[in-house]
Amino acid sequence: MKLSLIAEKIGGRLAGNGENVTGVASLQSAGASDLIFVEDARQLAAAMASQAGAVIAGEFAAHETAKPVLISSQPRLTFARAAELLLPSPTRAAGVHATAVVHESANVASSACIGAHVVIESGAQIGAQTAIAPGAYIGAGVHIGRDCDIRANVSIYSGTTLGNRVLIHSGAVLGSYGFGFVRDRETGRYTKFPQIGRLEIGDDVEIGANSTVDRGALDVTVIARGAKLDNLVHVGHNAQIGEDVVIAAQTGISGSAVIEDTVVVAGQVGIADHVRIEKGAILGAQCGVPTGKVIRGPGVVFWGTPARPIKEYLKELAVLARLAKKRKE
Repeated sequence: MKLSLIAEKIGGRLAGNGENVTGVASLQSAGASDLIFVEDARQLAAAMASQAGAVIAGEFAAHETAKPVLISSQPRLTFARAAELLLPSPTRAAGVHATAVVHESANVASSACIGAHVVIESGAQIGAQTAIAPGAYIGAGVHIGRDCDIRANVSIYSGTTLGNRVLIHSGAVLGSYGFGFVRDRETGRYTKFPQIGRLEIGDDVEIGANSTVDRGALDVTVIARGAKLDNLVHVGHNAQIGEDVVIAAQTGISGSAVIEDTVVVAGQVGIADHVRIEKGAILGAQCGVPTGKVIRGPGVVFWGTPARPIKEYLKELAVLARLAKKRKE
């Protein structure tokens, strides 16, 4: 694809001629027809000396002539969008594999691709251009929108709705029962609290491999538009995950927690029940948020257990270090 066409499609200003590029690569591994990016002027000389055919860079590269340069205010984002144009999409033939089991009352779009040994229960709806990979299970009444990608061995329980362009990686389980029990104070035994709610997943959501998202107990669990969950993330019943939230691996979110729009959650974070993380907050790796706590501060990084602003956390560490030093002396 010509760089001029890429610039036209995704934005940016082309400096130099409109060379053809066929793929994307890192600065170190790029070949003569690859497109690379740099975000820092300090990397520019190495980029110009590389084997790459063209470079995406910031305004600092506007006067470079050694290679064609696509000028962008957000080079990494422009590179990602260019990759979507250049990298081939997997080819999937529409149709239902001979070994798939599809209930007669299920509504599967003619352009959908249903892989080997997929099971689709009664009343399920599968949208146009959606692909369901081998071994997946789609429960009764599940609704999956168009252009979704359901990878191998995903299980989607009844009561779950997926929007459009949703990507679910292998081994994920959606809509399973939440961890809710009532203890008999007299006998000490547990009775399961009803888990009869729903799970709603919005457009453009991605859920990583072996992640689990529980249905609501009596109401609904929501994963809103654009949210991205890494591998091995657990979302408990009745949780509400806002738009464009990013959650890294091994994070656990307890029941009825609310994570508002554009929150960033790093790896191995623990969020207790009935917590509210307000819009734009950032939870650092391995921090813990206790029951009922409200975290607020757009762009503020929180750290530690219990989670508090990182500046406060570092001051506390410094005080502890001084106390420990005095004790040694």
